Amino acid sequence: MPELRLIKGNEAICYGAVHGGCEAFFGYPITPQNEVPEVMSWLMPKYGRVFLQAESEIASINMIYGASGAGKRSMSSSSSPGISLMMEGLSYIAGAELPCVLVNVQRGGPGLGNIAPSQSDYFQAVKGGGHGDYNSIVLGPWNAQEMYDHPRIAFELADRYRIPVIVLSDAVLGSMLEPARIPDEPPSLTVPPKDWAACGRDGRDHKNVINSLYLDPEELSDHNDKLQARYRTISENEKLWDTRLVDDAEFLVVAYGISARIGLSAAKLARERGLKVGLFRPITLWPFPSEALQEATQQVRGSLVFELSGGQMVEDVRLASPGHPVEFFGKMGGVLPSPTELCDEIFKAAERCHARSPRADQVRV
Repeated sequence: MPELRLIKGNEAICYGAVHGGCEAFFGYPITPQNEVPEVMSWLMPKYGRVFLQAESEIASINMIYGASGAGKRSMSSSSSPGISLMMEGLSYIAGAELPCVLVNVQRGGPGLGNIAPSQSDYFQAVKGGGHGDYNSIVLGPWNAQEMYDHPRIAFELADRYRIPVIVLSDAVLGSMLEPARIPDEPPSLTVPPKDWAACGRDGRDHKNVINSLYLDPEELSDHNDKLQARYRTISENEKLWDTRLVDDAEFLVVAYGISARIGLSAAKLARERGLKVGLFRPITLWPFPSEALQEATQQVRGSLVFELSGGQMVEDVRLASPGHPVEFFGKMGGVLPSPTELCDEIFKAAERCHARSPRADQVRV
């Protein structure tokens, strides 16, 4: 087992990407993800791989389009405003059925906002982001270990389904120093063959074409049907989640990323104050683990969704648990509540949920 090392989340992303077989990285500086291109600028050449600082985020995503189209495992990273600039290119990549990895170290918005932590890009990530009907797989890490693990998982999923995969981080996770188990050298990998790639004829009797343009409506309709079938397969097979303290829980906190860590601390404080609170943490934000969440809500009197936003994931929680009382608590602008403040909100939410129940003696606890 690799020894623990103290590492920043943004640095852990880089080692996870290189150990996951990243062959080409294209990026552009923006706070708070600047350590990613900085570390990749020396880590990628160390292993004979491509690093290029592009002239913009728009250039970065289109370079990914080219490298992925040639069959290379490619990646970029940015922060919220920079990710917004990439959305047109990401839609092209999804339409062309290309695998790639994109890391978003979220910051406060809208607009330029600030460089403090936020989770306000949830809708952008899980609902497509660019134009057209498409999805990206979205992973939500909550510590340095997962910041290392998730890029490796992302490349595997991207290649398996020929789809973009987004790692949705934030300014706290990116900047926080934590222990993580990371090998000194990249492991050996078996990358699946990419007989669809535009990488030269190489003995083939046909040429491969990478394209997202279908001028004939029927042809584009068929293409979309194929993509939607793939998304259904992903939804059936690739949902990930984590639960803590749920076996005897009376109330549930639902949160992801850095919010889930505050949520777990608040749940433990609530237990000290007499309310048995559990934590449900979605790991795949798309596909959302709806069935697992619905099962977790069956035994509790209500749930509180906690996000660093005005309320985005809460919509998916409510869709996943119809009829179940769901409250929301959010912070915006880079403000993080303390576990004590969140614990107080949990008690308020539990009281409201209990009051909304038809009869207290019918609530399962």
